[in-house]
Amino acid sequence: MVEGDNVTILWDFPIHTDSTIQANRPDIIVKDSTEKTCLLIEMSVPTDHNIAAKEFDKLSMYKDLEIEITRMWNLKAITVPVIIGALGMINKGCENHLEKIPGQLQLQEIQKIVLTSTAHILQKHCPSLYTNMQICK
Repeated sequence: MVEGDNVTILWDFPIHTDSTIQANRPDIIVKDSTEKTCLLIEMSVPTDHNIAAKEFDKLSMYKDLEIEITRMWNLKAITVPVIIGALGMINKGCENHLEKIPGQLQLQEIQKIVLTSTAHILQKHCPSLYTNMQICK
């Protein structure tokens, strides 16, 4: 948990609500008391052909929590899905989601992190793929 004057950032923190909500632990929560907003940031790295379905899942999964946060904290709650395919593919409108997150996020940097992680996983679990290949840096 990180707190500033008007902003609180929570990482992997469950939100306790009056009613039972199964999806109550978003990846990152950004509460901004000045802007009267609460961002529920959900990240995922699915296979490239599943990015649209995963984005829909994340948006629908946290709808009840958005409603409950708006009621309990009197803040406008918004779910922000950050979904990048394992090979770097993004869904149409991904940039619009990233613009909602404060800071200087660069889509290319996020894609680079995802691609580097995918390469490390492949190298670790499929070393035979790398015997005759060179990885560009």
